[in-house]
Amino acid sequence: MLMNDRLQSTLGRRFKLGLIVNSYAGLGGPAGLKGSDGDAVRAQAMAMNSDLRAPERALRALTCLRGLPVDVYCFAGEMGAAVARAAQLAVQEIGQAEQTPSSAADTIAAARACHAAGCDLILFVGGDGTARNMVEAVGLDQPVLGLPSGVKMHSGVYAIAPEAAAAVIQQLISGELVALDACEVRDIDEQAFREGRVQSRYYGELLVPSEPRYVQAVKEGGREVEALVLDDIAAEITETLTPETLAIFAPGSTTFAITESMGLQATLLGVDLVRNGELIATDLNATTLEQQVMAHTGPVVLVLTAIGGQGHVFGRGNQQLRPALLRHIGRENVVVVATKSKLESLNGRPLLIDTNDPALDADWTGYIRVITGYRDAVLYPLGYPALAASEVHRDGDLDDE
Repeated sequence: MLMNDRLQSTLGRRFKLGLIVNSYAGLGGPAGLKGSDGDAVRAQAMAMNSDLRAPERALRALTCLRGLPVDVYCFAGEMGAAVARAAQLAVQEIGQAEQTPSSAADTIAAARACHAAGCDLILFVGGDGTARNMVEAVGLDQPVLGLPSGVKMHSGVYAIAPEAAAAVIQQLISGELVALDACEVRDIDEQAFREGRVQSRYYGELLVPSEPRYVQAVKEGGREVEALVLDDIAAEITETLTPETLAIFAPGSTTFAITESMGLQATLLGVDLVRNGELIATDLNATTLEQQVMAHTGPVVLVLTAIGGQGHVFGRGNQQLRPALLRHIGRENVVVVATKSKLESLNGRPLLIDTNDPALDADWTGYIRVITGYRDAVLYPLGYPALAASEVHRDGDLDDE
């Protein structure tokens, strides 16, 4: 199905963009809580001074639309109107949240109001929990696009970065023929996730612009490679670590397999620290991780892998790695590990970086060395150059409404 079959051509009229911002999505990521669902988890994250990522990321996308013929339809305040006005876009308020912070019921109500208002596309800012709300609210009756801001983003309904979401919307506004596909919405059990078990469940489908340059795929599950390959990668990593080196192991089944091969009882879904062959800290949140790394006087390396099928290296499931820490570590001290089959599954698409810092994403775009075995490595592209270009307009401040 072509998007313009739904729009009947956007040329000659203003684009009606629905906007739903789940301001607290992703709050638990930097806190190492592996999710943000539930009032108790949200309160715990707020008590740890976690930053609200969603409004900032929404602003990055919306400022790219400034000056274009677009009207934003949204609920009042933090659910959309505040950030849309900060981006200097025309706003049509079509309701308001019943409570503050907004709830899943508010998200569902906002989606239905956007659909009733005849929005061409609904841009929702959140994670898999928010995507589930969208399934309940509009299902396959309304084109939508997710702007990723949560901790869990396994579904195939998200743009790869805020600027990528804007690029898709710009294509639609200009009247380009963009196909629509029914894409899976999946979510995981957060409590099981915190216990190191990934239990993914299918919740339905959403109608999403099919633009593989800018929209991510569904996360692949399972460990698709034999243990011998991971042992080879582990041997290569181990040989490069001096006794003085502090090694940060990011979440992922590949990095977990490496630490297992090293005889360490690390965490599958947390960030762990290793020095001189010993596990010195596990499942760290962003603040504690930064404190320990900054206090270390010797060399530091960061070992991380890509998400199978999607290719994200930064910004999905490892929000404990904040931009300030990444700058401190330096790109030259980042060790990306992946099997060749995982890289081949990307079908030529680059590895992705979405740190929530556009300048850092742009600086680190290019080719990066990926360890694929013992004494075996490849150079692979990291980041989309088009999204790193200065052509993307990013200024604007988010003020209280």
